[in-house]
Amino acid sequence: MAQHSAAAAGGDEEVAEAEAAAGSTTTGGATLRHRHAGKGADEHEAAGGGGGGRNGGADDPDATSVERVFADKAVPSWREQLTLRAFVVSALLAVMFSVIVMKLNLTTGIIPSLNVSAGLLGFFFVRLWTSAVERIGLLKQPFTRQENTVIQTCVVSAYGIAFSGGFGSYLFGMSETIAKQATEAKDAQNIKDPHLGWMIGFLFLVSFIGLFALVPLRKIMIVDYKLTYPSGTATAYLINGFHTPEGAKLAKKQVKTLGKYFLFSFFWGFFQWFYTAGDDCGFKNFPTLGLEAYNNRFFFDFSPTYVGVGMICPYIVNVSVLLGGILSWGVMWPLIAKKKGSWYPADISDNSLHGLQAYRVFISIALILGDGLYNFLKVLIRTLAGFISMVQNNSKGMLPVSDNGMSMSTAEEVSFDDERRTEIFLKDQIPKSVAYGGYVVVAALSIGTLPEIFPQLKWYYILVAYIVAPVLAFCNAYGSGLTDWSLASTYGKLAIFVFGAWAGLSHGGVLVGLAACGVMMSIVSTASDLMQDFKTGYLTLASPRSMFISQVIGTGMGCVIAPCVFWLFYKAFSNIGTSGTEYPAPYAIVYRNMAILGVDGFNSLPENCLTLCYIFFAAAIAINLIRDLAPHKVSRFIPLPMAMAIPFYIGSYFAIDMFLGSVILFVWEKLNKAKADAFGPAVASGLICGDGIWTLPQSILALAKVKPPICMKFLSRAANAKVDSFLAG
Repeated sequence: MAQHSAAAAGGDEEVAEAEAAAGSTTTGGATLRHRHAGKGADEHEAAGGGGGGRNGGADDPDATSVERVFADKAVPSWREQLTLRAFVVSALLAVMFSVIVMKLNLTTGIIPSLNVSAGLLGFFFVRLWTSAVERIGLLKQPFTRQENTVIQTCVVSAYGIAFSGGFGSYLFGMSETIAKQATEAKDAQNIKDPHLGWMIGFLFLVSFIGLFALVPLRKIMIVDYKLTYPSGTATAYLINGFHTPEGAKLAKKQVKTLGKYFLFSFFWGFFQWFYTAGDDCGFKNFPTLGLEAYNNRFFFDFSPTYVGVGMICPYIVNVSVLLGGILSWGVMWPLIAKKKGSWYPADISDNSLHGLQAYRVFISIALILGDGLYNFLKVLIRTLAGFISMVQNNSKGMLPVSDNGMSMSTAEEVSFDDERRTEIFLKDQIPKSVAYGGYVVVAALSIGTLPEIFPQLKWYYILVAYIVAPVLAFCNAYGSGLTDWSLASTYGKLAIFVFGAWAGLSHGGVLVGLAACGVMMSIVSTASDLMQDFKTGYLTLASPRSMFISQVIGTGMGCVIAPCVFWLFYKAFSNIGTSGTEYPAPYAIVYRNMAILGVDGFNSLPENCLTLCYIFFAAAIAINLIRDLAPHKVSRFIPLPMAMAIPFYIGSYFAIDMFLGSVILFVWEKLNKAKADAFGPAVASGLICGDGIWTLPQSILALAKVKPPICMKFLSRAANAKVDSFLAG
């Protein structure tokens, strides 16, 4: 506790700076969680889509003129915004964050937004670079907020592929490792093991097409409709804040704080490694709440990563995850286990999908699908209502949505900021021929090439997906602009069921569904993310052309970096993807079983499993409905079904870590809210990054066959007596 609250101590000067900058920095930290939700993760939607973070929304941009502060600084051309140093720093940060995201992917699947730490480190490294070059008199171009925006866009695009690439979900769900844990569809038609070559090729084919889908609509979405895109707006305020004198001073202190906790977390991971010489050894298997609780996956595993995640995620997410763990592993699974021999055969393992594991997996899926369906319909209705309102108001000379979500007359006086931003935004056009031509060319390449990677995925499946995708991408981007909630993963699940059922089990329907999921998710999420980036560029005066190019370069980086990082994990840890191990990849089995359901229905489920699935599916919808209808003072205490579903399959150990992170931040906020708001994201990011980066040397040691020297294991008194007796005899 002392380690985490140490940052709360400090002088009055730092408190004053924190209070002055809290609007930009902390708001960015809170709202940027939504941005990562846009990458299409179920768990991200739980963390980011539930109505905002702890610290509220962004400041009203019209309250004070941001652009007057920067009026004396020339705006660099789009070519000057794309610098070598920006892409070198972006590549380094992309590798770092891809490792972190991959580790989170393969452990629990919960990934908080790392945008704040990416922004801080990008700002810090380029400032370090320019300071060094300036000392030797070779600095030709100062570091601008436009270049900072390019770095942020490139880094987020690159490490986003580590998640949207499906390494912890649909792509790894194709493997034999995951197929062996499923109930059926274990034939060669429905299996494709990971390989570096085809993974890179697949990502290059599906990750770029979304960038071209909505480019022609950028003026309509950003300038005409004035969609808010809260995450893009928050990112812009974060970057604008860095480039003011006060913001730069605070950013240095935040980076220092991040570095301190990075080192602590990294060396703590190194220390723990010495005690992990065998299975179930080390601090990660410390039965902190007793052996019985440990057997039901209730224990604190000393993970700085998930303590940091808990400090970033909203309180309601952390509490929901813990409640889900208590409900499942504390109540339901022990009760269902007593039905062994009645509801399911007594002679099979609890980890079999013909036994207890089926209840864990499919009830979790029911919660996820119920939550996803409800929010899909909710956002769709809001999107349609907003679009209809836009059409009606345009006929009256009104624009539908202003920055505060209200109607605004076209006759209303345009502010200096809006006038300046619109001028720059419309200056560098992206030719429509590039957008349309790019979409057609990439689609043609994909249609011709993807069947070579997945013979079961016929060319006409891909053609249909690419015909439908722009419409879905528009719906998702428009809804994201209104609500900051991306439903890319929901569209991906829809593709699993539609294309999987179309192909059929005997024609590789499981593999078809998973591959189609990747195609659809990539298009829909990338298009929405690009529009968020355009909003960020609009508010920082970054050229749309430079934003588009940085997104393309970042996506290209991610298509190479992410598979290489996954391959490192895959080769270094032999039991990756196996339930109960350090890297269980929980969403891989979930997505594969969704695909099996899509092609084969519910025939193989054990007794009463389907009934329980129906109950939890309905409960997820009902809970969401109550959350939306209840007053805010009540709804903020109602748990999120999506977050509750996560521990149903993998256990509650990480939920305790996250809850501890919440407690630390809560106490810190009570002691010194300004410092907690300003430095909390930096502390959390340091904990996450240090532990995540330790995975790199850990993987290298594993590949080099270097084993830890000590096994620290915990036994019951009876088991210990047997061991002592065995050793003595």
